Amino acid sequence: MLIQLHGSAVFGVDAHLITLEVNIDKGIGYHLVGLPDNAIKESNFRIAAALQNIGYKLPGKKITINMAPADMRKEGSAYDLPIALGILTASKQIQAASISDYIIMGEIALDGSLRPIKGALPIAIQALKDGFKGFILPKENAEEAAIVKGIEVYGVSHLTEVMDFFEGKQTLIPLQLDARSLFKQQQHNASLDFSDVKGQETIKRCMEIAAAGGHNVILIGPPGAGKTMLAKRLPSILPPMSLGEALETTKIHSVLGRVKEKGLVHQRPFRSPHHTISDVALVGGGTYPQPGEISLAHNGVLFLDELPEFKRSVLEVMRQPLEDREVTIARAKFTVTYPSSFMLVASMNPSPSGYFHTGTSTPIETQRYLAKISGPLLDRIDLHIEVEPVPFEELAKKELGESSATIRERVTAARAIQQKRFAEMTNIHYNAQMSPKQLRQYCKLEPTALSLLKTAMKKLALSARAYDRILKVGRTIADLAYSENILSEHIAEAIQYRSLDREGWMG
Repeated sequence: MLIQLHGSAVFGVDAHLITLEVNIDKGIGYHLVGLPDNAIKESNFRIAAALQNIGYKLPGKKITINMAPADMRKEGSAYDLPIALGILTASKQIQAASISDYIIMGEIALDGSLRPIKGALPIAIQALKDGFKGFILPKENAEEAAIVKGIEVYGVSHLTEVMDFFEGKQTLIPLQLDARSLFKQQQHNASLDFSDVKGQETIKRCMEIAAAGGHNVILIGPPGAGKTMLAKRLPSILPPMSLGEALETTKIHSVLGRVKEKGLVHQRPFRSPHHTISDVALVGGGTYPQPGEISLAHNGVLFLDELPEFKRSVLEVMRQPLEDREVTIARAKFTVTYPSSFMLVASMNPSPSGYFHTGTSTPIETQRYLAKISGPLLDRIDLHIEVEPVPFEELAKKELGESSATIRERVTAARAIQQKRFAEMTNIHYNAQMSPKQLRQYCKLEPTALSLLKTAMKKLALSARAYDRILKVGRTIADLAYSENILSEHIAEAIQYRSLDREGWMG
């Protein structure tokens, strides 16, 4: 007997329909075809044990399972549940007339219980597009999939629940979630706050500008100056995520099976990989391409502490994603694209010894240390700022600094100005994303500001890309000041934040 039922495969952040054809005929054998990986090939052992433990069995006949399209690679143990149900239905051990109306996914344990899967959200989105009645999956993933309106989501914890559902012996109640109201309930509950930071008012101002315009920033200073402390608090002043951003971010985390809180990632991600990370782990890839750290930081912050300690090859592969805000991984038979619109925050010491005044480091050693970071990568970082150690008098003060909530209000107001400015553009939301065309349109300078920038370009020998960065930062500073025009004081402040372009910046 031939039975057809449906599952799904995730490539990149999108899902594709997989049709499972289960045929049982005379003979003996178990044949699984359609480019399955080892985890799928081993499913017959898990299924056989699970069926035996719940009072059923694999039929002693020739079982042929085709996973179509046959030229698309399938991976993972999430096909256990549809394969088991297909075998039970084709062998007439259960009656499941409506089985082809559902997308079914889940890993089966040896006792028949179901374990979580990866990619529940993109699978639910695709199931809705393909017109399926519902999506049956492990209970742990149900909230994540139920975010999608218009499709019935059934979370189950055991194989017998699904069997009884199709035979009409048990009624399953679809999980109902209102994603919009759920998202609104989530409060900004960041545990780290800028009020904890004593002194460093100039650096706080720099971080506020970075947050307001979505600019990349590098902090240069000796150990203990507060670089990491400041970087970790940056998400607390970023505007709250929109529902669209939350769904985009959740899809990426869903692909790796990392969605845990109420099915929706509602806080901006903060990723801080160790400097020993490989280029594949950072940008994504592998035999079966997976998103890397830069994609997990989508709509959030990627913090690279001790930037020169990262391998140069790792840093260089970030150059294109920083510009394009997406990363494309190509293989011989397919290509996947992951979004990677993140704010890069990097920190570094000014010399191998760790201090501005080279100390035990010779000028040659310092130059070699700084040369680990290429000029093209630095050009893609809008704000370079020196972080000096906090004086004792500031540390001893009892008064708290300005809170993240207060700073976030100003940042959100500046972002609102930018959203209004770019309202008619689909791929630009804040100043750091402006193309040369938008720079010409929105960053016109008054004569005094233009003269100041011209002098700085000549004196500091800035590149064309650095020129663009100064204009973008100047536009953000003007937005924070509610100024329609970019004035000379805005450009002057923006030029200050190009420390690594100045001669003798080490002091």
